This record gives sequence, structure tokens and C-alpha cells, in this order.
Amino acid sequence: MNTKMNIGIFHYQVSRTDGVSLELEKWKKVLEEMGHSTYLCAGDLGSADGTLIKEMYHHIPEIERLTFNTFDTLCDFNNDSYRAELSRWVKILEEQFSKFILEYKINYIIPQNIWSVAANPAVGIALENVRRKFNLPALAHNHDFYWERKRISLTCATVIEMVDKYYPPRDPIIKHVVINSLGKRELAERKGISSTVIPNVFDFDPPYWQKDAYNSDFRSRIGLKENDLLILQATRIVPRKGIELAIDLVKALDTPEQRAKIIKRGLWNGKLFNEDNRIVLVLAGYDRDDMTGIYLKNLKLKAKKAGVDMIHIKDIIGHKRKFENGNKLYSLWDTYVFADFVTYPSLWEGWGNQFLEAIRSKLPIMIFEYPIYISDIKPKGFDVVSVGSEIKGYDELGLAQIPTGRIQKAADKAVELLTDKKRRSRAVDHNFDVGKELYSLDALRRYLSN
Repeated sequence: MNTKMNIGIFHYQVSRTDGVSLELEKWKKVLEEMGHSTYLCAGDLGSADGTLIKEMYHHIPEIERLTFNTFDTLCDFNNDSYRAELSRWVKILEEQFSKFILEYKINYIIPQNIWSVAANPAVGIALENVRRKFNLPALAHNHDFYWERKRISLTCATVIEMVDKYYPPRDPIIKHVVINSLGKRELAERKGISSTVIPNVFDFDPPYWQKDAYNSDFRSRIGLKENDLLILQATRIVPRKGIELAIDLVKALDTPEQRAKIIKRGLWNGKLFNEDNRIVLVLAGYDRDDMTGIYLKNLKLKAKKAGVDMIHIKDIIGHKRKFENGNKLYSLWDTYVFADFVTYPSLWEGWGNQFLEAIRSKLPIMIFEYPIYISDIKPKGFDVVSVGSEIKGYDELGLAQIPTGRIQKAADKAVELLTDKKRRSRAVDHNFDVGKELYSLDALRRYLSN
């Protein structure tokens, strides 16, 4: 990519707090620093500048129905009517993609998850058809694959044909990037496609997030005192994030025995903690991607039953700071400024954006050792609070359970990091240094240059 390009970047949505949107912004920044011109094309632009093609969005009711009939159950169509409905959307999208490419003289495209996860099946087909029409080279950034869904059923002959041809497409002028070693192996074994691993990255350079005039009221806004402990769960609220394990940890932290330790030692920042102070699990992510519609409800039921103080603040968190209908919205980064500890108990991740966010924020973090963490991240030597990698079963709400002893050990280590300034500084400084070396924008620039 030494020649300066007009690059079209495609995703279902941009300017959001999901991992793909966040990673896309980093790529865009680095590509522009390398001298390329980038143009966004999405079904939901949020606050970003770009070309809006509403039919790309994966949460249109008709598209949600189509996706369900693609990967779950063929209940609204037969094979022929499914093919007709899919083709109708493909035709609409092809026309708009062609206009976008011509208008901005696009000569290189970077689809973000478009040819891998198939959240809107018509988009990948239409984009590949148009790419062939204009003979454009491409770099497919594949974060997640359709076969990684919890439930997967290729429901009819048309779907089987579609995923073989388009998810992902094969062409010598398409290069493929995956975000972990497992994805590289799976893509080769399932599709015979070679790829390069580029892990998630983050901007480790200043300025660092800090308390300022805009966010100084954040704690009081969500009902917390300065001496209350804020345990942050910053991810989206979907079942694979394992947020029930964060509830287990907070319950273990809020026992009389652990509270007594915290009261005796005081907090890591020199503040006192007493009988009246709260330990609060704060959920900052949105829940609209939960297709079941019941995960957040079940988390609330679990928290109530366990006596865990948990609040959901999605209504005041935006992609960026802004006022909306007279309501002040904080950015996701503002939540890290006021957090004392981060929970990241995901059962599955393609890589782990929120892990890097916590590392960059110099906050201690609790981890469930999901497969990619074990294979790609753990060997780098981060200092974390681990609850292990074993799921022993699921409760009556369908929520994951792990051995009780793992939670208790994690709570003991978490209390150390919440009360011992030297121990905490040693851990978070080490993690920051490793993260900056391996997962910074400078590292991304090296990957993309190659």
C-alpha cells in the first residue's frame, strides 16, 4: 500500500462503542497518517462523517428477520422465496455501493467484518459483486466469523452456496487480516484462505483520560460518592461477555470479611472506606445487540438475588461527549477515569478491546481466560486478576458458573489492588508498558505498512 489510495472503509455501523467500530477508527487514523484518503460507508454513521446507506444496517427489522432465517431457522421463507428476498436487498445495495465508489474515486476497499460475520447477509454479497465490477483490490479486516455464533445452522441450499462464495470471498487481489491466531487457523482450515494476524491496538500516547470540568460530576451523576468503589464493566451487554461473573466478583468483594480488610487498609488512592460506602458494579455498555432480549433482565435478577449493587448507565454514555436533548452524555473513556477496577469476564472474544482500554487507563483488571486470551495474550505476561478458564455449568437463568474457589481467590487479589498503592502501581505500570510495546498505533502502522 505504498501508493496513495482513496480507501473505502465499510461497516454496518460506525462511531459506536462496539469493538469493530473502535478498531475501525484506529485503522482510519493510521491510514490517513500514512498519506491515504479514507471514506466511511455505513448503515449507521452515529456522529461520524461518511456516506450513509441505511440498508446496510443490521438492526433493520427486515434484515434481522433475514439473518435469523439465514443462521437459525428458515421459518418465514422457503429456499426460493429466501433467495428472492436476499437478491432484492443485494440489488438495492449494489446500486448504492457503485455510486459511493464512483463519487469518491475509490481504488481500494477495506470491509470491516462485512465478509466474515454476515450480520446483514446481503451486504457482503453486494460489496463483493461491486468490487468485482470495478476490479478493486481489498484488505478484508475479519474480526468475527459467522461460524463463531453460539447457535449456527445454514438453513437452506441458498445459504450454503452464499457462505461458500462470499463469506469470505476468494480472489488473488483480496488480502485477509484476522485478529487472532485461532481465526487464522480456522480460516485456513474451513475456507483454504491464508491470512495475516493483526491484533487489536490502542492509542497509548498522551493526552491521557483524566478528570476535568466536563466529567467532574460523573460520580455524583450516577449516585456514587467519592469514596465508593466503582467496579466498571465497559463492554456491550450480550451473553458472551460473561457479566454474571462480574456480579460474582462484586458479591465476593462485598462480604463482611473483605469489607473489613478494605476499611482497615484504606483505598489505593489514600481515601478512607467505611461501613456506609458502597461497592458498585457499573454497566456502561448498551444492550441492543442481545438478540435474546433477556440477558440484561437475567443479570438484574441475579444481582438482586445476590444483593449486589449494580447500575446500568447506558443512557448517559455516548461514543463521544455531547449534549443530546439537553442531556449531558459522557464518553466511554470518561467511565475509566472514575473507575477503581475493571471487570472483563468475557467467555469469548475475537481479541479484546476493553482489555486494552483498561491497560491504557492503568486500571487493574479481572479476566476470565477465554480461548484467545490464553493463546494470544496471556503469553505476553500481563499482571491480571484471573478467575480461570473453567465453566462448570449454567444456572436456572442460563448464566455461566465457575468454581467458587476461583472467585474467592480473585476477590483476595482484587482487594490487594484496591488497597495497596505500591502493588497496584507495579501491576498497572507493567501492563501499560507491555501494551504500549505490542499493541500501540505504532505497532499497527508497522503491520499495515507491511
